[in-house]
Amino acid sequence: MSQDVEITSFDLRYESCRMKHAGAEKALLGSIVEHGIREPLQGVDSADIRILLNGFKRYRCASKLGLAMVPYVSLGCDEAFGIIQLIRIANSRSLSMLEQARLIDELRSVHAMSVSEIARLVERSNAWVSMRIGILREMSACVMDKIFSGDFPVYAYMYTLRRFIRMNGVRKKNVDEFVRAVAGKHLSIRDIELLAHGYFRGSNEFVEQIKKGDIRWGLNLLKQPARYDDACTEAERRTLRELEVTQKYMQRLTCMVKDGRCGSNAFYAQAHLMAGGILRCLDMFSRAIKEFHDRSGQAQSGRHPSRGRHEFTGDQPSLEGEPEDGARHH
Repeated sequence: MSQDVEITSFDLRYESCRMKHAGAEKALLGSIVEHGIREPLQGVDSADIRILLNGFKRYRCASKLGLAMVPYVSLGCDEAFGIIQLIRIANSRSLSMLEQARLIDELRSVHAMSVSEIARLVERSNAWVSMRIGILREMSACVMDKIFSGDFPVYAYMYTLRRFIRMNGVRKKNVDEFVRAVAGKHLSIRDIELLAHGYFRGSNEFVEQIKKGDIRWGLNLLKQPARYDDACTEAERRTLRELEVTQKYMQRLTCMVKDGRCGSNAFYAQAHLMAGGILRCLDMFSRAIKEFHDRSGQAQSGRHPSRGRHEFTGDQPSLEGEPEDGARHH
């Protein structure tokens, strides 16, 4: 049951384990002004202080508004148990994967808990815990700071930069330089993805311009091909759009199916059918894309491409449940 406590009684040692989001905090501030704090803050009671674990946005908003008392619910008096409780509660709520990873790291480094012990207490598998530990090990202190301060979107790291690190052997030093250059610029996920492709695959000139902070120049250069859409037929433009959407969803799903947050029986029943449908199309899709890649490469280099050996007429599988062009932003 919640109680009203003095806002000055909180210890904020875990504030760095939770992500900041200026937009969400601004909206929350307006809501608190109008309705008050609807959901109590959560923490553990230790001696004469309360260690805050959940509700840092509400805490900062209350401080800005000069509130002396805030609603609070205790998760017990043991710090490690309180963290475990928060992770268990947040499995179906608002704790992100990286925030889970930071708290798990606290349990391992500060409270000397093993992977199997944490997994048992949060009622998850060892693989679930190990994956979050691995994500944290991949990140440098620079990237972690920019993400948790709200200057760099976590989605851009998870689904764009991690892919470059894993597939292209990009060094952490280069990732740090890129994140420093674009962090805090209020760029969209799409713009960050475009810049990452140019930065890690482009010329030295492009890299240097981005390092100097000439972000707008880089984006204009990368978006320039769109100005030549008139040179393509409607069928060609449609094909390019479909290729772009397919690449985006393939990259996203590659990460999502390894996430581990989805595990209900209802989810698996539907996912199994859909995954089976994809597998049945996969071989033919792979052959078609490889042949198309070869033909387009030959045409670009000035050679005359021969037509594909296979004409796709009649027996193409229907693509049920085709994704709409418009993925959500994190």
